[in-house]
Amino acid sequence: MFDMTKKTAVLHFLKRYLLITSGCAIFALGIALFLDPNKVASGGVSGLAIILNYATQKVEWLNTGIWIVFLNIPLFILGFIFFGRKFILSTIYSTVVSSLFIELFGFIFKKFLPLTDDIVIAGVVGGALMGLGMGIIFRLGSTTGGTDIVVKILRKKFRFIKTGIISLIVDLVIIGISTIVFREFSLAFYTVISLIITTVSLDWVLYGGDSAKLMYIITDSEHAEKISEKILKELDISATYINGEGAYTGEGKRIIMCAIKKYLYPKLKDYVHEIDPGAFTIVTSAKEIYGEGYKNHKDGDL
Repeated sequence: MFDMTKKTAVLHFLKRYLLITSGCAIFALGIALFLDPNKVASGGVSGLAIILNYATQKVEWLNTGIWIVFLNIPLFILGFIFFGRKFILSTIYSTVVSSLFIELFGFIFKKFLPLTDDIVIAGVVGGALMGLGMGIIFRLGSTTGGTDIVVKILRKKFRFIKTGIISLIVDLVIIGISTIVFREFSLAFYTVISLIITTVSLDWVLYGGDSAKLMYIITDSEHAEKISEKILKELDISATYINGEGAYTGEGKRIIMCAIKKYLYPKLKDYVHEIDPGAFTIVTSAKEIYGEGYKNHKDGDL
């Protein structure tokens, strides 16, 4: 039993880090192939480091890379305090691996860069890839370091604000500072477009994939059993019975409540119409669902 438990834990660990690595690769593709070659700057620690490097240019040994290290040290400490050792180890891994991928992709595709001279296309595609990669990394309980740690801490405090929005606000502040310092207003405009795309992409990965339909099917007991059989066997999802009574007729009613993925909804709609065309059905959107088949309850702080 111990060996099986240990084997399962190892497989889970390897799967988690394999997915984190894939997220780092996607994140790095956006930066290396689209944003960097077209000088579409990003916010975060790298943006702050560039500003500080400009402010301290008289100090030869203080370059952008050194500032990135200096700025990340207190952020890693904060991450350890708020989220523990497991989080900070995976964050350091994500930070290092994504940096290595950026260098690797830059070297491999050097002859083909920039892939596009259109800054808008570069900002949109690069931002989408960044958001997708960050979303995968965030969902696995890690970050790419830097201000992502600040975003995660703020998300823990302000749970009603989505991660992508917090990230956008933090980055906009940094970009605002860099615009004042460097007076690159046109480039800042394209950077903001890229960040908005990153925000949409990030929030879609974190929240959009779990959106579903919430259905209330009001019918009689006989039809309810047949509909539930279809739900359980054909759609392989669960449902809950609620006993009700018609206010006008006084007749007993069976209410079937179930959360269903959007792509399965048309099938269930057809089943209900086929079994009981007179069923009263209420359909609404379910933005966040926690439980088996959906998000883990711990994902609420993403």
